[in-house]
Amino acid sequence: MEASRELNFDTLVIGGGIAGLQASLDLADQGFTVAIVEKDATIGGKMIRLSKVFPTLDCASCITTPKMASAAHHKNITLFTYCDLKSLDRVSGLISAAVTQRPRYVDPDKCIGCRRCEYECPVYVDDEEQGGFAARKAIRIPFSNVIPQLAVLDVENCMLCGKCEKVCPTDAIDYFQEPENFTITTKTAILTTGFDLTPVENKQQYGMGKIPNVIDSMQMERLLAPHGPYNRVLRPSDGMEPDSIAYVQCAGSRDKSMGVPYCSRVCCMYAIKQAMLLSGALALADITIYYMDIRAFGKGYEQFYQNAKAMGIEFVKAKVATLSEGDNGGVTVRYELQNGEGVTTRDHDIVVLSLGMIPGWNPMGVCPVSVADDHFIHTPLPKLTPTITDMDGVFTAGAASGPKDIVDTISEAGAAAMEASNYLFNLKNARKAVA
Repeated sequence: MEASRELNFDTLVIGGGIAGLQASLDLADQGFTVAIVEKDATIGGKMIRLSKVFPTLDCASCITTPKMASAAHHKNITLFTYCDLKSLDRVSGLISAAVTQRPRYVDPDKCIGCRRCEYECPVYVDDEEQGGFAARKAIRIPFSNVIPQLAVLDVENCMLCGKCEKVCPTDAIDYFQEPENFTITTKTAILTTGFDLTPVENKQQYGMGKIPNVIDSMQMERLLAPHGPYNRVLRPSDGMEPDSIAYVQCAGSRDKSMGVPYCSRVCCMYAIKQAMLLSGALALADITIYYMDIRAFGKGYEQFYQNAKAMGIEFVKAKVATLSEGDNGGVTVRYELQNGEGVTTRDHDIVVLSLGMIPGWNPMGVCPVSVADDHFIHTPLPKLTPTITDMDGVFTAGAASGPKDIVDTISEAGAAAMEASNYLFNLKNARKAVA
């Protein structure tokens, strides 16, 4: 399909997570026009899915939602959600990005976010937004504070009963909607493509995702969230309130067998954060963290760790060898103590795997920026200007260039916005000099 339209902006931001939002707002407040291209149906990224942030235990939504709303209502920012970036390259001194708008099967100009289609839909499927612990409809608004508030129809599970179309008050349902290709032309671009978690399915020793009560860290975030699937912490297999919860650190990092030899930096701290929240939610539960090293590197992080120990959370310095299904739905942890006492086992009701970070996007074949040995975007001068790439006028921020916590991500997003701003001003001055 040929590109049907061409749009022009000063800056293109790829990714609408916290890094992309911060960089976009910093540039837009300076008067530059910004296009945000996001693959998800909503902006907000991973952060909007979290319960709280460390070390302050502030509400993640309370920080992220105002930035999402500011970006959505800013006169200089245009959102392109549910889109795929097909290519990004330099053409005649400008950056040209080919983008495909995936069909929502809902007209965004007509949808008013009333959710009547969702209420009427008879099809229930697993809700990935709730870690697979709850059900959603085949047509739905993904969660309550999504931006934009537009419904999305899941054609893979839609039974074409037509009920959503009949109840829609604005006739927004369009079963024949097609993908739309368009081009965005800008002077600069910022890559804020974020991260994914290492796939637990690749770890045979930990059950390859088939042990019912072995979950990952993002699933635990949903169990802890006030708008989570159960409104309390329950064991996924049977709805039992757990008496014993364990964390396995470095379950997806510092592991050459998974192709991730590096430390993901945030795993220790988010496990401690979740353990502290669990201690408050389940006052009588035993909480254990199996770790090789605790890496509390940021401001206030060491004190956060000490506070967790003072609360009674047990830290066991050990290497976890295997996980297996135990009695009554429990999980048996087999581990080697690092003090020389040998190998032992212990049973827990739930085991949470502290999975590491891998890149959320591979630029190969899409964008000519290079990647480092760890597959994150390569930054030639990480100690001097960590946001520049080896492509002129293209910058990066956040976890796109390596594992980072939220504080460092926001700080780096501001730096990327400043680099892009300087580039735009220099380009403007150079054109004036030529004229």
